[in-house]
Amino acid sequence: MSLVSESSAAHRPPGPPGSPPTPPRTVEVETVEPTPESGRSRVPRWVVKAASPIALVVVWQVLGTTGVLERDVLAPPLDVLSTAGQMVSEGRLQSAVLTSLGRVAVGLVLGIVTATVLATVTGLLRRGEDLLDAPMQMLRTIPVISLIPLLIVWFGIGEEPKVVLIGLAVTFPLYMNLFGGIRNVDAALVEAARTLGLGRLAQVRHVILPAALPQALVGLRYSFGSAWLALVFGETINATSGIGYEMNTAREYFQTDVIVVCLVLYALLGLAVDLLVRGLERGLLSWRPAFSGQ
Repeated sequence: MSLVSESSAAHRPPGPPGSPPTPPRTVEVETVEPTPESGRSRVPRWVVKAASPIALVVVWQVLGTTGVLERDVLAPPLDVLSTAGQMVSEGRLQSAVLTSLGRVAVGLVLGIVTATVLATVTGLLRRGEDLLDAPMQMLRTIPVISLIPLLIVWFGIGEEPKVVLIGLAVTFPLYMNLFGGIRNVDAALVEAARTLGLGRLAQVRHVILPAALPQALVGLRYSFGSAWLALVFGETINATSGIGYEMNTAREYFQTDVIVVCLVLYALLGLAVDLLVRGLERGLLSWRPAFSGQ
């Protein structure tokens, strides 16, 4: 607490002649000192991030060990870990992962190429938007999963419907974000490039696509998530290998430990790909500083 004297002569009218002068007004000002608690936490971020998953696994194990959760309902974590080790020793897990990764890779290439071409044409050309954007907007409202019967009719029950399903799931999120990124480029940047004498292709290469890249990478992250979701459903189409095949087989025999192993695999693969895209973002967008939280 501190005392501050403030002169009030400039703010008050003068008193009657002969009256004593008005004394200065004293204002109490409370000084707030920063405390150590107001600073950042000294606990490492990785500890905070790992705390809740570890607590969840511990509770899950306790419920399974005490019999609150029956094994037929949900196998405890230690049983899941043991089953995963057994599947690795038999080679089943590696084979399933490689098969599923192959399907996702082909579907991603198909979807990324399709979305990039369509979004570039509709984003850069008004005539392209008039011809292609309306059908794309209508198609994206259709749940991709509902196309499975039609894909089976068109492509049979082999690998083709699985890959096409993944490709469609990838196409629409990436198309929407890349198209939006191109159309949200500051017109002043394009006009400045035109004033400097850059041709149409140079404008696209040096101005429009770099400016649209942040939103395109957001769409790429959504596309990867959609790809794994489509893979889960795609591997129900007469699959004889892959993570989905292992999970469907385990469902028939109520093997919840195998089902959980497959679910964890889907989650880990999706997380790994997401981290890869985020690393790509940091590399490609190093020129654009961004807020990273407090």
